[in-house]
Amino acid sequence: MSLSEQINKNSLPEHIAIIMDGNGRWARQRGKDRIFGHHQGVKALREVIEASAELQIGYLTVYAFSTENWGRPDEEVSALMGIMVESLNNETSTLLKNNIKLSAIGDTDRLATDVRDRLMETINLTSEATGLNLIVAMSYSSRWEITEAAKKMAYDINSGLDPESITEFNFCNYLATAGIPDPELMIRTSGELRISNFLLWQMAYTELYFTDTLWPDFGKQELYKAIIDFQKRERRFGKTSEQLLDK
Repeated sequence: MSLSEQINKNSLPEHIAIIMDGNGRWARQRGKDRIFGHHQGVKALREVIEASAELQIGYLTVYAFSTENWGRPDEEVSALMGIMVESLNNETSTLLKNNIKLSAIGDTDRLATDVRDRLMETINLTSEATGLNLIVAMSYSSRWEITEAAKKMAYDINSGLDPESITEFNFCNYLATAGIPDPELMIRTSGELRISNFLLWQMAYTELYFTDTLWPDFGKQELYKAIIDFQKRERRFGKTSEQLLDK
């Protein structure tokens, strides 16, 4: 039985988040520069998007560029921005053809003008799509997001919001992911065992899946393995196994 046939189509995660890690190491192992690895990583992302759409996953969030990544060498940052523009130019028609809606979370004001403009253009062009919701985290970190949410809430308190009315549920409306369900499965490639300031609030009860596979080698089959592993887990949300069985 193939991996795809082992997946229970009635128990798919609605939202998958991915930390795409390992492009640089993948390139170094082949005697190439890091930029070559980032280009190969785009191919892996294309395959994962295609697989997610085929499975009818509702939401796919990918960590493309963190606020901490601004500290990388200027040459690499510039190349990453160029790859983003190139990818948007090349893939927009494919997103439209496959009914995929693109959105972005992060401090996009920090992006170069050409990157931000092309990103917003693709977001606008795909805004009516009703299939997979592809969310790109660009210039994003969770601490930045929570700080920005606190600022917005403080402004509302100054305007009359009752602090006692604040709950964890309406706090979510101030986050960059407002209206997006929390991820049920988070995948990180390359063998690193951390979540690197990614969706910290949203991943309170997310199932974490770590693989040694470097991102450029991560494709459909690797995604299937992660989903199969997810489907073997018991998600209790603080309850006991017995309580779940009593439902």
